Amino acid sequence: MSQVRTAPGVVVGVDGSPESDAAVAWATHEAIMRQLPITLLHVVTPLETGWPPGPVAEGMPSWQADEATKILARARNVVDASRGDAASPEVHTVMAYSQVVSTLIGITKDCWLTVVGSTGLGAIGRLLLGSVSTSLIHHAQGPVAVIRTDRACSTDAPVVVGIDGSPASERATAVAFEEASFRGVPLVALHAWSDVGVMPILNVDRHEYEVQGHEILAERLAGYQEQYPDVAVERRVVCDHPARWLIKAAEQAQLVVVGSRGRGGFASQLLGSVSSAVVQAAGIPVIVVRPASK
Repeated sequence: MSQVRTAPGVVVGVDGSPESDAAVAWATHEAIMRQLPITLLHVVTPLETGWPPGPVAEGMPSWQADEATKILARARNVVDASRGDAASPEVHTVMAYSQVVSTLIGITKDCWLTVVGSTGLGAIGRLLLGSVSTSLIHHAQGPVAVIRTDRACSTDAPVVVGIDGSPASERATAVAFEEASFRGVPLVALHAWSDVGVMPILNVDRHEYEVQGHEILAERLAGYQEQYPDVAVERRVVCDHPARWLIKAAEQAQLVVVGSRGRGGFASQLLGSVSSAVVQAAGIPVIVVRPASK
């Protein structure tokens, strides 16, 4: 697979579906807000033929190229329709003949943000792009935004971030403050001091854990609140599955930001499932941030 080159700004995976259009519209606002270029990327999967199956060696068939051109033109029209009175961001279009998941994962290390719809075009496409968004949130090397079309979000609604003290959570907090500052809205910082609904330890002092939770939030938020004095922060400490509370908070929010990994060991798997659960159920855009590569 040849290296796909994109501008170091916002990259959107497009396929011509309504979910793809929503991703392009959201990414356009993000690019304008941050004054970054936007790249519309359509990946054409190579045809397989013969037995055993193998990719067509001659390159992209003309009919696939024609369809890809139409999809990219549609995405460019969505950019123009979405920018309102703002000046258009710098727009690039890229057509790649490769595997969708590996191509998108590959470009995540070079751009500020990769944006995809939550599902794709048609029944098979929905399975494919559902697997694309799932693969990205677990393997991307940069932030990934998954855009849903469930409901419209108020531009005055807050940004929500999940904080647990992990490296991924630290990066998610930085992104969330930036997003809230650019949007001029409050930030809801949520910390769950237990990942289970009922503590298995008898005589647990809930008050003590809640105090510790507030201390964690105070420690993790202090530097960012100094850096972003314009962002009003509401702190919430809860006991229970963090995904449940993040999804509930999303009902009154315009964006959720979460890390893709958690506190380590078993909790790492659990917090990975938190990001998946939030992406699937939040009904609004979700940015998933992975820890920095070592």
